[in-house]
This record gives sequence, C-alpha cells and structure tokens, in this order.
Amino acid sequence: MKNLISIVGLIFVIFGVSTFAYKGYNYTTQEQVAKIGDIQITAEREKSIYFPPVLGGLSVGVGIVLIVVSRIGRPK
Repeated sequence: MKNLISIVGLIFVIFGVSTFAYKGYNYTTQEQVAKIGDIQITAEREKSIYFPPVLGGLSVGVGIVLIVVSRIGRPK
C-alpha cells in the first residue's frame, strides 16, 4: 500500500512539473462544414487546452504530501 501511495504521489509531482513546463495542449479536429448529397466539406480546426499554474502547484503539493505520508506510515 505504501508503494502505491508513493507511485501516485510521484505521478502528481510529474504532472505538476510538466504543467509548469508546458502551458497547454493543442490538438486538431476535423469538423463537417457542409454536406450536399454525397459531397462533404470538412475543415480542420485547432483547439487548445490550457493548464492554469494553480493546478500545477496544487499537483506538486499533493504529490509531495503523498510521498511524505507513505514514507512516514503508521507504526505497527
């Protein structure tokens, strides 16, 4: 169980650091503009998803807390 919490904490830290490095994610979609009979007209549109810096900070903080908690653990 401790290893699982450490792994989840590490994933949070990596995600948080990556949101500081990459401010967002861009991707392209194809949308149908018009359709007349068998003829279709499509357009490629670029869309963006932005990650706010607060999300990165919270992810790093939660990750560090999870790693520390997994290291301390409960005494048996």
